[in-house]
Amino acid sequence: MTYTLEDYLVSLHQGQWFGWSDTKNKIYANLVIHDDTKSKPSEADCNAGVAALQKTYDDAAYQRNRVAEYPSIGDQLDMIYHNGDGGAEFQAAIKAVKDKYPKE
Repeated sequence: MTYTLEDYLVSLHQGQWFGWSDTKNKIYANLVIHDDTKSKPSEADCNAGVAALQKTYDDAAYQRNRVAEYPSIGDQLDMIYHNGDGGAEFQAAIKAVKDKYPKE
């Protein structure tokens, strides 16, 4: 994902407080403020804000990728149950539920 100026502006305030004089070219020069209670952020603030959003997203890539690699909790519990690693009490509890609600 690549963050844009529009992503940063949306993060600042709720509602439709800004727009574009040219909707096909969403750059700072085309930024229009519709809400008189909001001030136009500086171009430097916008650039820094976009960079900060991107850094936060990029820094979390490891976490997103790692979590996606783990089997689901259901699959993990099935592995424990089927491999006998969970102990007799755990297996009995899981078996009771599996017997009560068999796969269809």
